[in-house]
Amino acid sequence: MRWFSLSSRCRQAAGWVVLLSLSGAPAPANWPEFRGPWGNGHVSAPDDAQPTGLSLHWSETQNIAWKTALPHRGWSTPVVLGGQVWLTTATPDGHDFFALCVDANTGKILFNEKLFHCDTPEPLGNSVNCYASPSPAIEPGRVYVHFGSYGTACLDTATRQVRWQRQDLPCRHYRGPASSLIVFENLLILTMDGADVQYLVALDKQTGRTVWQTKRSVAWNDQDDPGRMAQEGDLRKAHSTPLIVAVNGHVQMLSAGAKAAYAYDPRDGRELWRARYPQAWSASPRPLFSQGLALFVTGFGKTELIAVRTDGQGDVTDTRIAWRFDKNVARTASPVIVKDLLYMISDEGSLTCLEVATGRLVWKERLSGNYAASPICADERLYFANQQGQTTVLKPGRTFAILATNTLENGCMASPAVAGRALFLRTKTHLYRIESRDQPPGL
Repeated sequence: MRWFSLSSRCRQAAGWVVLLSLSGAPAPANWPEFRGPWGNGHVSAPDDAQPTGLSLHWSETQNIAWKTALPHRGWSTPVVLGGQVWLTTATPDGHDFFALCVDANTGKILFNEKLFHCDTPEPLGNSVNCYASPSPAIEPGRVYVHFGSYGTACLDTATRQVRWQRQDLPCRHYRGPASSLIVFENLLILTMDGADVQYLVALDKQTGRTVWQTKRSVAWNDQDDPGRMAQEGDLRKAHSTPLIVAVNGHVQMLSAGAKAAYAYDPRDGRELWRARYPQAWSASPRPLFSQGLALFVTGFGKTELIAVRTDGQGDVTDTRIAWRFDKNVARTASPVIVKDLLYMISDEGSLTCLEVATGRLVWKERLSGNYAASPICADERLYFANQQGQTTVLKPGRTFAILATNTLENGCMASPAVAGRALFLRTKTHLYRIESRDQPPGL
């Protein structure tokens, strides 16, 4: 079997969308953050016609390069660079928090160390989240791990020593932390949308010191309603991860809060615009950007997918929302866009295809199982992994077409990662490296 080699020229993870838009640079063979090199679930650049050669078929006895049991519990997406796979885990009771490094070629666990401890973690209150849901971010020489208010750390990927750590960023996550961190230029940007405070904070990635901090600007609407106050933990929190994009040559950081969709300048945290959705909360999917539109899932309550034009300033709720869609919207898994079409899978398995420009329904179908993992796109295929162990591979387009259905012993809460020809799937119990052993790339 011919193994891949990982590029050592990784650029800042959260800046990939900006770099692609401004320079058209190709992607390296790595997975630097949640949802990949551009934060949108795509393995390759839009203009890259070279196939990656990901497996179409696999099972416990087919196309499995290795399978490694993982300790404790974690839903974070693996990040891959330089022959290393990094993940996070935590004890199910939320007392201890760990970083893991796995050899990408062999599956051997190289590092498994406790970074943080909490005597009194807040109970999760549900079975969907866990204490190690935020995904790491990686770049040459450093990996950044994040457990929300329980702790954030930078580790050296060669020595696996902690370079710096923070435990002084308050946030009552209420259902547990889930927003992943992103790297942009010299900054590490964290999202802290809790029941008590809601803010974004940027740290100097070299030292961990705070560079800027910005509070969410939308006022809460639950103070005068005792019934809503009783649920304030859910009504005020969010779990989404920002996306940094280039808009007319300028960067915008798209971020979904509990009551509004926002755009910020990632360099100084200045709010650029916001679109309110006061009847929704607990947004989780990562935003997308296409055709001049920022696409946000509003969360629970009045769950919608909204498309916001990105050329506004201030409150754009009444002036810049291009369209809304409210049928079977994905509340947990982030959507994916291929060319002019958007695909999203609901928690219950309802799969919807929409036109990006108009929000018009193209088709809807149902896949078996329940979904939390976000889909990926590679080699003109869409991969949807469910919580029961099944991954359905689809052909994108205006007609619904299943290419393959694959099953493992356990299901996925974490989203897939890709490096070269290798697909890394983290199930609830194991990490798999899936790779075809007898097929040339593209087959």
